[in-house]
Amino acid sequence: MNMVDGTTSTVDEGVPLPGFRFHPTEEELVGFYLRQKVDNKCLTIELIKEIDIYKYDPSDLPKTGMMGENDLYFYCKRGRKYRNSVRPNRVTGSGFWKATGIDKPVFSVKSGEAIGLKKTLVYYHGSAGKGTKTDWMMHEFRLPNPTLTAQEAVSNFKVLLKGLPSI
Repeated sequence: MNMVDGTTSTVDEGVPLPGFRFHPTEEELVGFYLRQKVDNKCLTIELIKEIDIYKYDPSDLPKTGMMGENDLYFYCKRGRKYRNSVRPNRVTGSGFWKATGIDKPVFSVKSGEAIGLKKTLVYYHGSAGKGTKTDWMMHEFRLPNPTLTAQEAVSNFKVLLKGLPSI
């Protein structure tokens, strides 16, 4: 498998690839996978599925996104809290994802420039103000270019499970 140019040998859908481990760096997630998705360039094999993760509680996320031992990777369009607002809607069926801290830049090793942004979110069960913090944590990656229009809605989510039983 040649992951640099996205070519692979023919593999039936749903068949695990022997010996294959999907453990991309933050630079690879933003600079390759997210950039490919935003530019509408399809890979021959779909390693990251696109779903609306806000329709699921973390424990109910489809296992199709599982590519690592405890990591889930998904593309998700960024929903808006209000129609004319840039404020994201991160509410699920029985809780919400709350941002922690500020956006951190993701840098290219080669050029040293910022190629994306990373936001860390923690899942709270319940409603805002009365929610209970859980051990679920998510890293949201996005491109920094504010001039993107329809494409700005695409984000790459890496969900990390912490302190919970393996799924």
